[in-house]
Amino acid sequence: MERSSGILLHITSLPGNYGIGTMGKEAYHYVDFLVESGQKLWQILPLGHTGYGDSPFQCFSAFAGNPLLINLEKLVEKKLLKKDELPGNLSFDPEYVDFGTVVDYKYPLLGKAYQRFKKSASRVGQMQFEKFCIKNKLWLEDYAFFMALKNHHEGKPWSEWDQEIKLRKEDAMNRYRDHLGDQINFFRFLQYVFYHQWLELKSYANINDIKIIGDMPIYVAFDSADAWANPEVFQFDENMNPRAVAGVPPDYFSETGQLWGNPLYDWNYLKETGFQWWIDRIKANLLLYDFLRIDHFRGLAAYWEVPFGEKTAIKGKWVDAPGEELLEAINESLGILPIIAEDLGVITPDVVELREKFELPGMKILQFAFDTAEENDFIPHNYDKNSVVYTGTHDNDTTLGRFLESTEEEKQLMRDYFNIDENDPVWSFIRLAWASVSNMAITPLQDILRLDSSARMNFPGKPSGYWKWRYRSEMLTAEHALDLLKITQTFGRR
Repeated sequence: MERSSGILLHITSLPGNYGIGTMGKEAYHYVDFLVESGQKLWQILPLGHTGYGDSPFQCFSAFAGNPLLINLEKLVEKKLLKKDELPGNLSFDPEYVDFGTVVDYKYPLLGKAYQRFKKSASRVGQMQFEKFCIKNKLWLEDYAFFMALKNHHEGKPWSEWDQEIKLRKEDAMNRYRDHLGDQINFFRFLQYVFYHQWLELKSYANINDIKIIGDMPIYVAFDSADAWANPEVFQFDENMNPRAVAGVPPDYFSETGQLWGNPLYDWNYLKETGFQWWIDRIKANLLLYDFLRIDHFRGLAAYWEVPFGEKTAIKGKWVDAPGEELLEAINESLGILPIIAEDLGVITPDVVELREKFELPGMKILQFAFDTAEENDFIPHNYDKNSVVYTGTHDNDTTLGRFLESTEEEKQLMRDYFNIDENDPVWSFIRLAWASVSNMAITPLQDILRLDSSARMNFPGKPSGYWKWRYRSEMLTAEHALDLLKITQTFGRR
């Protein structure tokens, strides 16, 4: 990790004409802004195919990309769509994603693109598609079959499907494969397009000396191809119902904890198989990203186990996890990896010991530094170089929103510590992050734009209503790039 800095912005938050950020020209313009402002890092949220609630941390697959991020204009360039087929009579809010509307107009167009590909793809195009399917067969077949089945069952979670296909009985599997063959191939095609567009964009970023920090949730969603196709990996009973689910105890964000509902791993099975499922997942993620942030890293030391059926996370308990053995197996198989540990929340000595043993950088959040008069790990003079400092993350309020809610005591701490400019408090926080000893410094784009709480990306523990924020292209100016370039040069991060 060289001394560097960058901006946190998810793909969905990019501007554009059709209701959601995509991997089109606006993404390339954003890379150009990063270059102009002297940045080296672009951090994004998980790229997965989102399900209920639209959270990128609850996806239908730990491997598949989100088809909603596919850029339609690029399909026009490939002659898979016609320009006059793009939506011209829909009115989209330029600052918020309406996921339902996007799904309703986009999937029929993706279906048209698929039909044209089947009829008119060149021999080379067909061979590239076939090669992609073979190369990614490990996860692609389960995902495509799962999504076709889900459509067939009108979107119901797999736990509510007919018993024979829920339990993957061989006769039912063969029958449904035959019946849904074209739908299965449609979802293969969507992943082929997604990967092509994403890797093209990533290549453009890398050529311009911008590295991508990706985000990998520690758990997978219960309603996912991973859980349905690999039940042995999880703590399921004989009917494939969870015995317990994941969450976190009461904390800063919630008095009742957070009940995530994700299935927990059967670590004994994973150990017996050399952690191969995890190794495959990490390997696939490192095709997509240059650095990989493991969300909820503390769950590799010990995880909060909540009995299935509980309404809150209060009655959970801590259970030890074999994180050391897992990371050793990953390193042995794939080498020393560019992993960032999200070590926030209830952090105990075993979590710190695990992170330090593998020399993984942890995270420092400046918004947490001034919550109390007591010295804490988030105050900059306690940082070490092997860390990533953030003004805030996607789970926090914007820095302006947080400052406006600060008590007078908290504001006095800021005045005493770094002489905060109360006319532009956000820039003072960004400058403090850039000045710190942390090797990496990241700020959300909302903070660059000095936006208030209305631009908040997520609120942990709230199942819906978030992940919607977007910026308009005119909001990001040459002045922003110049100001950022100056402090990046001043503090040696360019």
